[in-house]
Amino acid sequence: MNNDFNPIVIGIAGGTASGKSTLAENIKKEFENQITMISHDSYYKDHKELTFDERKLLNYDHPGAFDTQMLIDHIQMLKEGKCIEKPNYSFATHLREEETTTVCPNKVIIIDGILIFENKTLRDLMDIKVFVDTDADIRFIRRLERDTYERGRDIDSVINQYLSTVKPMHDEFVEPTKKYADIIVPRGGHNKVALHMIIERIKSILNER
Repeated sequence: MNNDFNPIVIGIAGGTASGKSTLAENIKKEFENQITMISHDSYYKDHKELTFDERKLLNYDHPGAFDTQMLIDHIQMLKEGKCIEKPNYSFATHLREEETTTVCPNKVIIIDGILIFENKTLRDLMDIKVFVDTDADIRFIRRLERDTYERGRDIDSVINQYLSTVKPMHDEFVEPTKKYADIIVPRGGHNKVALHMIIERIKSILNER
């Protein structure tokens, strides 16, 4: 363990397709190779015991869908200067892939996900908590485009999932975590004023350490 290693951990939460990844990528552009990025989506639980049709029916927007303890363990390892073996999750098959990805720590660690503020232990590992706040209709359109074009889903299944689990889980679990945010970013990941504020805050903390 490197006792001198003291990375900044930034959590970026918000509803589905709110622009979390866009914000994270824009921050990464500023700091280039000083950023390690981790997505909560990589930590969906594996359900090889279920058939594909059974896996399609699972609620992937509930906190119980994630192996959050593994993510907590991995963030703690990264904070200690250790590399991790991050799982890779396939949204096409709803399974983890056999191969993992080696991820090593850096000066700044960004975690993004819809429910990363829901777990107190995970939340307490973060130095800066950002909530990306985007209108529900815009988020739905983005999700519909993403899931049909990028993940091979049909329109009916995306709409049914949104109405049956995504929206109810957002209202119950995601939206209430906004109160834990240090910074709320309206209008998604392209908010240049908010992006500048976050970047300046990161620079300030880096200079202090």
